[in-house]
Amino acid sequence: MSAPAAAVAPPPPLKGSDLVMGTIALSLATFMNVLDSSIANVSLPAIAGDLGVSPVQGTWVITSFGVANAISVPLTGWLTQRFGAVRLFTTSVLLFVLASWLCGFAHSLEMLVACRVLQGLVAGPMIPLSQTLLLSSYPPAKAGTALALWGVTTLVAPVVGPLLGGWITDNVSWPWIFYINVPVGLLAAGMTWSIYRSRETQIKKLPIDGVGLALLVLWVGALQVMLDKGKELDWFASPEICILGLTALIGFAFFLVWELTDEHPVVDLRLFARRNFLFGAATLSIAYGLFFGNVVLLPLWLQQWMGYTATDAGMALAPVGLLAILLSPVVGRNVARMDPRWMASFAFVMFAIVLKMRGNFTTQTDFATIMIPTILQGAALAFFFIPLTTLTLSGITPDRIAAAAGLSNFVRITAGAMGTSISTTLWENRATLHHHHLAERLAQGDAVTTETLRQLQAGGMSQEQSLAWLNRMVDQQAFTRAADDIFIASAAIFLMLIAAVWLTKRPPRLAAPVDAGGAH
Repeated sequence: MSAPAAAVAPPPPLKGSDLVMGTIALSLATFMNVLDSSIANVSLPAIAGDLGVSPVQGTWVITSFGVANAISVPLTGWLTQRFGAVRLFTTSVLLFVLASWLCGFAHSLEMLVACRVLQGLVAGPMIPLSQTLLLSSYPPAKAGTALALWGVTTLVAPVVGPLLGGWITDNVSWPWIFYINVPVGLLAAGMTWSIYRSRETQIKKLPIDGVGLALLVLWVGALQVMLDKGKELDWFASPEICILGLTALIGFAFFLVWELTDEHPVVDLRLFARRNFLFGAATLSIAYGLFFGNVVLLPLWLQQWMGYTATDAGMALAPVGLLAILLSPVVGRNVARMDPRWMASFAFVMFAIVLKMRGNFTTQTDFATIMIPTILQGAALAFFFIPLTTLTLSGITPDRIAAAAGLSNFVRITAGAMGTSISTTLWENRATLHHHHLAERLAQGDAVTTETLRQLQAGGMSQEQSLAWLNRMVDQQAFTRAADDIFIASAAIFLMLIAAVWLTKRPPRLAAPVDAGGAH
C-alpha cells in the first residue's frame, strides 16, 4: 500500500499571484472559522431573549458547536485520504456557508443548536487542511513564513469576534453574525478551488472505521458535555456528571485500544509514537489550555466585578493582536534558521511575565494598567504557535500532515475547553475561600465595619441595603484576589512547561530563505 503513495510526488510550490491569492483564500476561510467560534459569545443574551430561553440554555449555542467541532477535527486525516485535501476543504467551506445561513434563519433554540452542530461538524477539517494546503504552497525553507501567516489569522479572529459580534448585535440583529459568513465563505471557496483543484492530494479508498468513529463520538461528546455542564451541576456531586465522566473514561479506554489495533483507524494515534509529535502536541495543548482559560477569565472579571461593558472588555483585550501581527512574520522567517525550542521558551517566559503582572491587579487598577500586559501578550503569542507547530509537525511525511494537524488541533481544542472549565471553577472556589477570610474581619462589633454601616445608613440606606452593599464590596475583593491566584498559578505552570519543550528534538536546520514576500 505504501509504494504507490511514495511514487506520487507532491506538487511544486506556488509562485507569484497564485501564491498570494491562495494564501488569502485559505486565510479567509480560517478567519471565518475561528471568528465564528467567538463571535456568538457576546450575543448570547440577545439570542436567548429573542428565542425565549434562559441565558444558561442559550450557552448551548456555543457548546453544541464545540462538541461537534471537537468530534470532527480528528477525522480530518481519514477524510483527506478518502476524498482528497482540496475537495474536502472546499466542500467544508461551502457546507459551513450553508450551515451559517441556516443558523441565521433559526426561529427556535432547537433549530439553532441543530444548525450549530452541523456548522461544527463541517468546520472540523477546515483549520488543519488550511495548514496542510498552505504548507504545500510554499517551499520547505519558507514553511515558517506560511505558518506565520496562518498564525496571524488565528490570532486576530478571536480578538475581532467579540467586538464585531457585539457591534452587529447592538446595531443590526444577531442573525447577521452568521449571515456575514456567506459572502466570505463563497469567495474563499471559489478562490481555493480555482487555484488548488489541480493540486489534489492522492486519494485512497479506505474502509470506514465505524466502531472507532462511534467510540470517538461517545467519549468526546460525554467529555465535552461534562465540561460544559460541570460547574452548573456542581461537578461530581451530581450523578449526571459522574455518569458522563465514567462514560468518557470507559469510552476513551476502548477507543484507545481499538484505534491502536485497527488496520484503518479513523484517528492515527500512532503519531504519538513520534517524540516530537508527542511532546510538541502535549506542550502546545497544555499551554493553550492555560492561555484560553485566562483569556476567558479576564473579561469575566472585568464585566462582573470591575463595571466594564462587553464592548469595554473587548477593547481591553483587543491590543493582544498588535505585537502578534507585527512579530509573527519575523518569527516565521527565522524559525527555520533558529532553534524553535528557544523561541517557544521565550514565549512561555513572556506568558509568565504577563500573568505575573495581572496577578497584581486590584479593584483600583485602571484601564491603561490592564492593557499593558495585554499588549505584551501579543509578543508571547507570536513566539508560541509557530515554533510549537513547527516542532510538532517536524519530520512527518506529507501524506500524514493532514492527520497530524487534525489530531494536534483536536487535542488543543479539548485542552482549551478543559482550561476554561478548570479556571472558572477554581476562580469561584478561591473566591468563596477569600470571601470567608475577608468576612471574618468584618465580624459584628468590628469598629471599621460598624462605622461604615453607620455612614451608609446615614446616607439614606436601610440596614439591609447597607449590608448588601458591604457584601458586594467583599465579593469584589474576593473575586479579584481569586483571579490574581489563577494568574499567578498559571504563570508558574508556564515556566515549568519550558522543560517539556526541550524534550523535543530540534528540526533540521534550513538555509535562510530569501524573503521575496515582503507583503506576506
